[in-house]
Amino acid sequence: MQSFLEPEQPEVLRWWPLAALVVGLAVVLSVFTGYSEPVTAAASPNPTQQSRIQQTVTSLQGRLHRLPDDALGWAQLGTSYVELARITADASYYAKAQGALDKSLALRPAGNGPAMLGMGALANARHDFAAAKDWGLKALAVQPRSAEVYGVLADAYTQLGDEVGAMDAVQNMLDLKPNVASFTRASYFFETHGRPDDARMALDRALAAAGAPDEIAFCRYHLGELAFGSGDLDEAEKQYSQGLAVVQDQTLLQGQAKVAAARGDVDKALDGYRKLVTRAPLPQYIMEYGELLDAAGRADEAAAQFEILARQHKLMEAQGATDDLAAALMLADHGDKAEALRRAEAEWGRRRNVLVADALAWALHVNGRHAEALPYMEKAMASGWDNAMFAYHRGMIHLALGQLTDAEKYLARAVRTNPHFSVRHAPIAVRKLAELRSGR
Repeated sequence: MQSFLEPEQPEVLRWWPLAALVVGLAVVLSVFTGYSEPVTAAASPNPTQQSRIQQTVTSLQGRLHRLPDDALGWAQLGTSYVELARITADASYYAKAQGALDKSLALRPAGNGPAMLGMGALANARHDFAAAKDWGLKALAVQPRSAEVYGVLADAYTQLGDEVGAMDAVQNMLDLKPNVASFTRASYFFETHGRPDDARMALDRALAAAGAPDEIAFCRYHLGELAFGSGDLDEAEKQYSQGLAVVQDQTLLQGQAKVAAARGDVDKALDGYRKLVTRAPLPQYIMEYGELLDAAGRADEAAAQFEILARQHKLMEAQGATDDLAAALMLADHGDKAEALRRAEAEWGRRRNVLVADALAWALHVNGRHAEALPYMEKAMASGWDNAMFAYHRGMIHLALGQLTDAEKYLARAVRTNPHFSVRHAPIAVRKLAELRSGR
């Protein structure tokens, strides 16, 4: 069969059926990490979903109290804890997941595919992508026809910068289960390789395959994100609103707040983010809220949010989760620039994907090492991803090097791609571009 991801055959999308193929979001979508680094992109974190998973945990705990030697039950409990950590941003669930999965493997050390899969999901959630790959390969040896295993591997390979491995894993997912989980990963592959139309088509296929409200909300959110990333606020708002008509999903509410900020309705945006960080204190929301407060001239309140985010990073690290990428980006703009560089270099030592290359380039730049930054920026943009923040970073690096023609080229690309890409940086891009053009 022709590969779904083959560049010269985008119409292969038509080969896939549109049946509603519902999958368990707890395993499949919780480990989908591609869309919105530094935060794991995932299905909808909302109270209803959280309560369902907590009910599952309670039921499993009761079963395991009666049947403590149930290896599968321990694996399911561990995976549920991974999902709760994702939804609640409570890193203490990682240790509980580890304990349950270790118990499952102790009871059944050989051929325990569900526990190996859970360990891979846990490793991805902790950003230990090398371990996630290892566990995924172990699970694959036991369950060679498991789309969920290929999902863990796709996410690990993507984050490790292994494009061939990621493409093969996504293709295998599509061959086994052309469903929400596989189509959304295919969409991310297309988007990051400069094929936005194919990315949108893949998300449309995912939406057609969605059955549960959480799946529909997940697809609507990423359709909105794709539109927002290209600067189409009307389409983004439409997708977020259509998703919210199905379920009150926090990610979709974040999308609406982001659109409000882009349109200059700062009070509405601030109110939306304030509610978000109260209900779901996910790092992405805290970061965006802080930057919006800063842009609104409320520097003390913004600093408080960045401090909360710093403490959250420390709590995650205490639970075995490493997110030097997110920390580096925050510190480069809002903290200790030398520490930002140290973190970015540490992350580059663990994984070499385009997001880390961009973060390392930016950290080098803010530390005055512009010439060293440029090769990493070239690596970040090598795949063809039309990412406004990448273009902005590159433009500013060229500007610092006195390369004015290239600076104008990339700053113009950033503004053209998405004039609302950042409440902090987009106004700088517009201002610097105007200065360059007026200085001709």
